[in-house]
Amino acid sequence: MCPREVITKDMTIAEALRLCPSAPDIFGEVGMGCCICMAASAETIEEGALMHEVDPQTIVDKLNAACE
Repeated sequence: MCPREVITKDMTIAEALRLCPSAPDIFGEVGMGCCICMAASAETIEEGALMHEVDPQTIVDKLNAACE
């Protein structure tokens, strides 16, 4: 469980990783190796998702569901 701060597509990947302990697994499920990517500190969830041809809202929904 993570803090009740809502994760948005405009947050950096690093912020999501910090807020949600399940984030590495969730990113991995959709083919995004964000935990080891140097761009994670500057790239938003939306930017990363689009680069990997993944719907950003799908990832955000999964991250927020993991925090409930």
